[in-house]
Amino acid sequence: MLACVTMKMLHHAKCFQRLTIFGSVRALHKDNRRATPQNFSNYESMKQDFRLEIPEYFNFAKDVLDQWTNMEKAGKKPSNPAFWWINGKGEEVRWSFEELGSLSRKFANILSEACSLQRGDRVILILPRVPEWWLANVACLRTGTVLIPGTTQLTQKDILYRLQSSKANCIITNDVLAPAVDAIAPKCENLHSKLIVSENSREGWGNLKEMMKCASDSHTCVKTKHNEIMAMFFTSGTSGYPKMTAHTHSSFGLGLSVNGRFWLDLTPSDVMWNTSDTGWAKSAWSSVFSPWIQGACVFAHHLPRFEPTSVLQTLSKYPITVFCSAATVYRMLVQNDMASYKFKSLKHCVSAGEPITPDVTEKWRNKTGLDIYEGYGQTETVLICGNFKGMKIKPGSMGKPSPAFDVKVCTSPSRRMLNNPICTLSTYRLPPYKLSSL
Repeated sequence: MLACVTMKMLHHAKCFQRLTIFGSVRALHKDNRRATPQNFSNYESMKQDFRLEIPEYFNFAKDVLDQWTNMEKAGKKPSNPAFWWINGKGEEVRWSFEELGSLSRKFANILSEACSLQRGDRVILILPRVPEWWLANVACLRTGTVLIPGTTQLTQKDILYRLQSSKANCIITNDVLAPAVDAIAPKCENLHSKLIVSENSREGWGNLKEMMKCASDSHTCVKTKHNEIMAMFFTSGTSGYPKMTAHTHSSFGLGLSVNGRFWLDLTPSDVMWNTSDTGWAKSAWSSVFSPWIQGACVFAHHLPRFEPTSVLQTLSKYPITVFCSAATVYRMLVQNDMASYKFKSLKHCVSAGEPITPDVTEKWRNKTGLDIYEGYGQTETVLICGNFKGMKIKPGSMGKPSPAFDVKVCTSPSRRMLNNPICTLSTYRLPPYKLSSL
């Protein structure tokens, strides 16, 4: 029995070590403002040396988060919290990795017991940036249920489409969207559990806040294979109806080490703030997996509506070291008078989701002394291309291929007359990096 337990501990430790390789912390070059990487020497060595082994069994909650808890207890990581949440009302939540583990196990028991969910059952999560959104992510990992995030901007028709096409068994939302769910629930034959995040009770719904008070934090994480479906994301529906994209436990849980270790260049000393909406895959990228793979703190600010001054005040007031946002946000920020704001902790800024124009990056650099490192990926992938620390950033360029991909620039036969190159992927470098569009 002892040998069995030891082997399991070794398995978790090996998974953890594959993801957490840190370099020495280096300072910012004062002469040219080009940041020096913390986790790699240069782009060429990063690309050449990158290896990522995929074990037969992998679960991010057990093999990564719980290992950070062990490191935390042993005093082997900085005192940063795992999660740091604020809102505009003066409320604040800080969780250590140990507290995140305890609360997520309570949530997992609610899913398994009160909601009677089984491994592989599907859970739609539609919440704004509230702490329960992060707990739901981890609870689904622990129970082996498939998480399906959705933006709070969804209409009743949108929610119906997602419930029916995903065959979801459970939905978690707030009192704003609960009436819309009730109106369409009779049309969703697979839906049998509804959880609400609210101070008030609602007939036919389990009140998550009340249930958490009496739930047990004793829970055994399921043993998931690396290629089991972990989450499904609906695309934005640029052409036709939104489509479901499935990710396995390894495709994000291991694959996003590319983002966290290289593009974001995170360490356990960092505090990472990503402003993406909770309904999109980018939130999984930079608000869950990438920072926690590296043991960094996930920072979240619940802003009911976007206010540039609130963002600037937050970057100035809190020790945020890495900031990620869309080009539109940076564009709105540089239009403000930023002279009165001092970003003493900020050292790395990245952008994704839309192209960022050279004039915005130049204005941001002039006002903060920091470059913006643009990255490109898709709902179906991790980072495909990006600008990485140590590289000379070319205006208008999305950088070079990430270590996870071999990327080629080809010319479409139908466009040769126009000499119009298009970017296509040749191969994944994460064997077996299995994704599927459903």
